[in-house]
Order: sequence, then structure tokens, then C-alpha cells
Amino acid sequence: MQILHGNGSSPRQSSHRLAGISSMVGTTIEWYDFFIYGAAAALIFNKLFFPNLDPLTGVLAAFATYAVGFIGRPLGGLVFGHFGDKIGRKSMLLLTLMLMGIPTVLIGLLPTYESIGYWAAIGLVMLRFIQGMAMGGEWGGAVLMAVEHAPEGKKGFWGSLPQASTGGGLMLASIALGLVSLLPEQALFSWGWRIPFLASIILLAVGWYIRVKVPESPDFEKVKQQAKAVKVPALQVFRQHPKQLISIIVARAAENAWFYIASTFTLAYTTTQLGIARQQILFATICGAAVIMVMTPLCGHLSDKVGQRNMFMFGLCVLALYCYPFFGMLNSKDPVLVWTAIVLAIGVVFPIMYAPQAQLFARQFPAHIRYSGISISVQLAGVIGGGLAPLIATKLLSIGGGKPDLIMLYIASMAVVAIIATLFMPRDYHQQELRIGNNPQGVKLKARMTK
Repeated sequence: MQILHGNGSSPRQSSHRLAGISSMVGTTIEWYDFFIYGAAAALIFNKLFFPNLDPLTGVLAAFATYAVGFIGRPLGGLVFGHFGDKIGRKSMLLLTLMLMGIPTVLIGLLPTYESIGYWAAIGLVMLRFIQGMAMGGEWGGAVLMAVEHAPEGKKGFWGSLPQASTGGGLMLASIALGLVSLLPEQALFSWGWRIPFLASIILLAVGWYIRVKVPESPDFEKVKQQAKAVKVPALQVFRQHPKQLISIIVARAAENAWFYIASTFTLAYTTTQLGIARQQILFATICGAAVIMVMTPLCGHLSDKVGQRNMFMFGLCVLALYCYPFFGMLNSKDPVLVWTAIVLAIGVVFPIMYAPQAQLFARQFPAHIRYSGISISVQLAGVIGGGLAPLIATKLLSIGGGKPDLIMLYIASMAVVAIIATLFMPRDYHQQELRIGNNPQGVKLKARMTK
């Protein structure tokens, strides 16, 4: 079987559009499931599952159950990465879709503290852990299906489509919670909050229908043909690619921390600390999520021109510079400035870093261990960054007497460390080769670049 990634005539090439779009739609559904929990943790779960705690401690406890999902993600990356490298990308995507959707529906059916006491929180933690495992395995498969089907020179763009699904999932989750939050408070806290979770059953059916149509990754089929499969891919990742593993973990942690501070912690900070109406923050979050869906493919396309590493590092620089004005605009309590701060944070700063990651991280590992490599590294970064960020930010806010100065320092420091880690990744050789393609001295220059 001939497998081409360039401008050849292989039938496989025509599948890259289906792979990219299906990855985007399917991952949007899984992000919806993941984000609806985060939004509910910030606004609702502290009162339903931890009613005996003071407001700030209740939010902290709710964020702790939220963090459990991130703890499950590395295990999911390890397990599903292993079978994704051994059995195939497509089967793992279908399995993780089910393991994400079913627990979401069950959360919607879960009794609260009023009915069964702290057993309610235990059930919440268990279902959240399963969600985390599913998301940990899903991301790697989705981006690899998009990147490995895509033609050369366009992998950044097609790989950014499942990344853009973050905006779709966040927007759907925010809209769903925003609609039910319009209910009278008694109705919201008795039954209204369950509706967004139960609605996941419809999205689950849609996601399955779309993903089952996508052919297997051509890179994985080539690995099978060449009999390159290894017994335990994760062991080879740790033994032979420790530099790649560590550099991705450190580099990605900053972006991940920023996103969950901007989308989840900010929701709790503005409503409980600043007294801003939750509908106002949810609306800004929805607008920011909509901008993600435009900015991410745009940044993915630009990364094919300037290089994925260059784009990622530029985004980290923007992040370091934006921390201070972000909190300054929030603390003004001015509706326009608060809206602008959140939309820029979620819809502009985040996609610059997020869009190029699929291709940037995928090329750090060979195809036969790629699913394991990117899943393990990215999900470990998720624990350090996204999972702990709302907890750390809430604690720093408490230490700072309600002022976010320490949170700004925390984010900016992570951005600087991430820039240093990214410098250890290989340069964007592909883009350099494209630029020197017509240069008579191109062969000599390419030889110097590869030394």
C-alpha cells in the first residue's frame, strides 16, 4: 500500500479533511464534558457537595475534585497511548469518547450531599477520575489522526483543528450553564444544574457517528507494515526520549495553567471576590471561546509559514506580558474592560500557544511510539499546569489578602521557564527547507542545518 503525505495521488490523501474535521467535532464533545464540570465546580458544586464549608474553602474543595480529573489524565495517556501505538489510533478515540460521555451523564444523576452525605463527593471524585483518564487518552489520538493524515506543509493547520475544539467545548459548556443559571436559584440548585450533564448523551451519539467513519492513520498503518511496533512504547519513551518528554512537560505547563486560570479560576474569582454577576463572566467566556475557534486555525496556518516552535514561543512571550493588564482590567470591575480581558485571555493569548502544539509535539517522537510520547508528556503537563493552577491561584489569592499579585508572578514565571524549555526542541527545519528550496546554495545550507 502506498502512503503519501505530499502532493502525490494516493487515495489516502483525500482523507485528511475527514480526519481533521471529525477530530475537531469529536474532541469538541469531549471538551464539553470536561469543561461543564469545571464551570459547575466554580459556581455550583461547592454548595451542593461541600455545604458545611465557608465560601472560599468550599470553592477550594470543589476545585480539588476538579483537579482529580487532571490526575487521571497521565494514567489515561499511559494506557490509551500504549494501545494507540499497538492497536491503532481510531479504536482508542472511540473508546475514550464513551469513557468521557457516560461518566458525564452519571454526574447528572448523582445524589448530592443533602441526600447521601459525603458519599456524594466520593462519587463525584470517582466519575471525575474516569473522565480524566478518557481525556488523557483522547487528545493524543485526535491530534495524531489530524496530523498524520495531513499533507506536508499543512500539518500545522490541520493539526490545529482538534485544538480549536477547545473553544467549541468551552462555548457549549458555558452556554449550557449560562442558560440554566437563568433559572431561579432554588430550581438551579435542585435540578437545573443536572441538565447540561444529561444532555451529553445526545452529543455522545453524534460524536460516535462521526468518528466511526474516519479511516485509520496512515502513519500507524505504515508502522504495522514495517513491523516497527514495540512491546511497551512508554518504556522506550522514558529510556530513549527523556529530553523530549521533559521539554514538552515544562513548555506546555505554562499554557495549560493560563487557560484554566483564565477560564475556570477567573469565574470563581470575579463572582466571589469581585462580586461580578456570573452571567456577565459566562458571556465573556462564551465570546472568548468563539474567538478560539477562529484564532486557532489561523495560528495553525501561520505556524506552517513561520514554524511551530517560533509560533509557540511567541505565544509564551505574549502570555508573560499580558498577566498584569489581565488582572488590572478584571479588578476595574468595568463591564467592558472585564469582557475585553477575558476575551483576549481565552480567545487570543491562548490560541497562539495552543494551535502549533499538535505538530510541534508530534514531531518530537517517531511514529511507533508517538501516541504514547505525546500523551504522557502532555498529560503530565496538564497535572502540573491545568490541574493545580486553580488550586494554586486560589491559595495565592488567600496569601495575598485577596490581591492577585502573586498569581501574576506565578504565571509570568511559568511562561519564562516554558520559553527556556522550548529552546531545547528542534528548530523548525521544515520551514527553513521550504524557504531555501530555490536557493542554489540550498544543499549546503541544509547540510549545515542538520548537523
